[in-house]
Amino acid sequence: MENFKQPPMTLTTITILIIIGILAGILSGFVGVGGGLIIVPALIYFLQYNQLQAQGTSLAVLLLPVGIMAVMHYFKAGHIQIPAALCIGLGFVFGAYFGSKIALTISIHQVKFFFGCLMLIMSIKMIFEGKQKWKQEKTEINQNTPK
Repeated sequence: MENFKQPPMTLTTITILIIIGILAGILSGFVGVGGGLIIVPALIYFLQYNQLQAQGTSLAVLLLPVGIMAVMHYFKAGHIQIPAALCIGLGFVFGAYFGSKIALTISIHQVKFFFGCLMLIMSIKMIFEGKQKWKQEKTEINQNTPK
């Protein structure tokens, strides 16, 4: 297991951590992501955490009800499917348990590789789907605009 020295909690470190939290919170409320896409890479590249420490810290943040304000807004707008959220949450508990056990038994470099591949694949998929839907939306708006 790789040794990790916790960085001293200097004003710079605290500022970086708060900025990471703000960005993750904004993205969480805006597009439903934050931990994996913002917190993990930011801890690795700005504070030199290794992959497992960044993931563990991100999970510790998510353990608390950090998204409660965003959830309240989405709930009030009628965009939360409670039965689906409960089922996913139940699966998430078991999945996170087994996923963490696997991550802690393989090389940090393997975990980092899989994490990067997942982010790349999902990014490419979302870029192309988003572009296609955006183009379709613009076409529909143009067709419905009176001439």
